[in-house]
Amino acid sequence: MSLEKGHKAVRLIISGRVQGVWYRGWAVDQADALGLDGWVRNRADGTVEALIVGLVAHVDQMIKQCWNGPRMANVSDIVVESAMGITPKGFTQKPTVDIEKRRT
Repeated sequence: MSLEKGHKAVRLIISGRVQGVWYRGWAVDQADALGLDGWVRNRADGTVEALIVGLVAHVDQMIKQCWNGPRMANVSDIVVESAMGITPKGFTQKPTVDIEKRRT
């Protein structure tokens, strides 16, 4: 399955003070305002992971906004990887994932 022309999908791993500061709820609000699809979740290692799918300009804008996050956040790094973009319409908050359990 390929993305529509003019669209892209990325997976972000966001590090820093990003848990316990309303980062996921903030990300849902920002993504909804930009008309993006995907999801955001905390990871057991203290990072936040997101899949962002939509128009190239809107995805790029969301990545820029993720560097700031909500008021109490302090983002130190964002790893951006290309993704397939297979996700339902809309942007949701998912439960925390334990990355150690996924490896076994």
